[in-house]
Amino acid sequence: MSQFNLEQARENMIEQQIRPWEVLDPRVLDTIRDVPRDEFVPENWRNLAFADMSIPLPQGQTMMPPRVEARLLQALEIQPFESVLEVGTGSGYLTAVLAKLAKQVYSVEIQAELVGPAQQRLRDHGITNATIKAGDGSDGWPEQGPYDVIVLTGSAAAVPEAIKQNLRSGGRLFAVIGDAPVMEARLLMRREDGQWSNETLFETELPGLKNFEVAEQFQF
Repeated sequence: MSQFNLEQARENMIEQQIRPWEVLDPRVLDTIRDVPRDEFVPENWRNLAFADMSIPLPQGQTMMPPRVEARLLQALEIQPFESVLEVGTGSGYLTAVLAKLAKQVYSVEIQAELVGPAQQRLRDHGITNATIKAGDGSDGWPEQGPYDVIVLTGSAAAVPEAIKQNLRSGGRLFAVIGDAPVMEARLLMRREDGQWSNETLFETELPGLKNFEVAEQFQF
């Protein structure tokens, strides 16, 4: 695909997928334009980098559809002085976008073989304020916390209490909660009084995060 076609495909993604989903925040839109999504997509999926779909990654992981990524970024209202915890690095694309919006990003990826390629992509694009480690993110990365923002890039039956404890007062947490085919993207906020607010943003479906709480099944 030529450079012109890439730029046109990126602009079509923004105008035909992202804006219709009521993502209008100029910082979010400019950052999505700035980070070349096609360079974070597996080679054999590169022609579909800007399509309205999840893109498969190794080890059963996926990249979220662009409109889902954009909507969660807008909901979190990330500020340039804030720190972010990402659970599930994947290709490193969302890591890169988060790093453009925040002061510092810490990302945990349970599939060790995904870490090296994601780190290389970040280096290739001059992103120095994102740190990735291989490990189980079900308890977060408390040594680097507390965080202003937490993003869970896969689904869970519930947000583990250990993850919540990584978030500072006034912080925001994005998670997709539920079991397929009924899952809800939610924004959790830790209020200054220690209580939590919980807003449902939209319905979507993501693969489950490994080692996160499994919902109890009904017994018949």
